Amino acid sequence: MGGSVKRFREAIGSENIKAVDTKTSNRKLDHVRICLNRDVQARQVAAGFGDVVLVHRALGDLDLEKIDISSRLLGHEASSPLIISSMTGGTEKAEAINRTLAEAAEEMMVPISVGSMRAAIEERNLERTFRVVRDHCSKTMVIANIGAVQLVAHGPSYGVSAVEMIEADALAVHLNKLQEGVMVGGDTNFKGVSSALAKLAEEIDVPIIVKETGAGISSEDAHILKSLGIKCIDVAGAGGTSFAGVEYFRAVEQGSLRGQKLSLDFWDWGIPTVASLAEVCASVDLEVICSGGVRSGIDAAKALALGATCVGVALPLLRKAQSGLEAVKEWIGFFNEELKLSMFLSGASNLDEMRRCPVVITGAIRNWLLSRGIDVNAYSRRKGGNSNA
Repeated sequence: MGGSVKRFREAIGSENIKAVDTKTSNRKLDHVRICLNRDVQARQVAAGFGDVVLVHRALGDLDLEKIDISSRLLGHEASSPLIISSMTGGTEKAEAINRTLAEAAEEMMVPISVGSMRAAIEERNLERTFRVVRDHCSKTMVIANIGAVQLVAHGPSYGVSAVEMIEADALAVHLNKLQEGVMVGGDTNFKGVSSALAKLAEEIDVPIIVKETGAGISSEDAHILKSLGIKCIDVAGAGGTSFAGVEYFRAVEQGSLRGQKLSLDFWDWGIPTVASLAEVCASVDLEVICSGGVRSGIDAAKALALGATCVGVALPLLRKAQSGLEAVKEWIGFFNEELKLSMFLSGASNLDEMRRCPVVITGAIRNWLLSRGIDVNAYSRRKGGNSNA
């Protein structure tokens, strides 16, 4: 067994561990353990990629080997539009996970976002569980991560502290009203979040990414976020990992019938990822990350065609990390291969051309967008892609 694999498995332990302490660090370990051992994906709502069809181009002056998937996010270059999305940190046992993912991010030259840094800010001895990401990422973009509730409670210095802790290139502020609402003992005071974000944007030296955590961002909220000075939105829509689902399993372990009932009822709450992406891209001219059920390079190509700057992937990479660094790198490599082939078949030689390719939107996503006043036929009438295709 490889060293990184052994470290990972020893760190997480078995699925039978009952980590139900209320300390932030133990909650974070709960989340990782449950994601690795339980089915926490959306059940009755789809991310929506199945309703998006890329128009195949049989002709085209393209060479598959020359397809360029190099990307840029908030001024930072990357080899691919893939981001290793925020997942973990805040426990000693999470350090091995972050090390493996950081090593993969650096070798594959893709950005990486750490999980919520609340535990390390509250318990400074846990700082290294996040710092390990920067220690292994000297060239690639690193994104810090704090909760909106903590920003409201503690002000801009909270965000500055997170950025300084790992010398981050950007700061993600996550909105998790759904998770906090169903969580046993969740923090549900979001009053003042808009003003807190505006103040943070004025005082911090790195760009801010506001992200959801599985329930999506609406066009209404996108307009507000732009007015606050936010530079990037991560839609993190419904259809991927359900944090209500994660909290359901925590509630079972804690014996909370209320928590179980709430979590089950709200398991599939939210805006489907593709609907959220289309709403945000049609509403504001910000950089947009598409996450929430992105599972392949084909999904990524569809997201790019709908306007995404990059795509974020969390759960599949977290699970691959159990098998070590090479497994993570292999997953990313195949993801990139699928993306290149999707672009080749769509008549796009680079990401800008992919964003102009025609797509046909069908099914539930089409109905959603029409009801929200978005011209879905404009996507299918495009004449973009490579001019020679």
